[in-house]
Amino acid sequence: MNNKELEEQMIENYKREEHMMILVFAQWCINHQLDPAALYHSAYPDQPNNESLQKALELTVPREEAGEVPDDTVLGVLSLFGNEELAFIVTQEIEKRPRSRRE
Repeated sequence: MNNKELEEQMIENYKREEHMMILVFAQWCINHQLDPAALYHSAYPDQPNNESLQKALELTVPREEAGEVPDDTVLGVLSLFGNEELAFIVTQEIEKRPRSRRE
C-alpha cells in the first residue's frame, strides 16, 4: 500500500468513526427526548444544518427500541472528536435531569 492509499484509508476510517460519533449523539438525544438538531445548533449557532446529523437521524430508532447510550459514552465520543462545545451543551442537559435519572 503506497502513502496515498494509506492516507485515503485513514481519511475513510476517520469519516466512518465520525459518523458513528454523530449517530451515538443523535441516539442519546432521542433516548432522552431531546432534539439533536436543536442541541447541535445551540453548540454551533453559526453553522448551517449538519448534513451528517440529518443522515444519522435517519438511522436512529425510537427510544423504546434503542439500547442505552450512557452519558459518559456520548461525552467521551464528543470529546474524542473535539466537539467540546457540543459536549458542554450535553452536560447542561444532563444536569437538568433529576439526580435519580442521571446515568
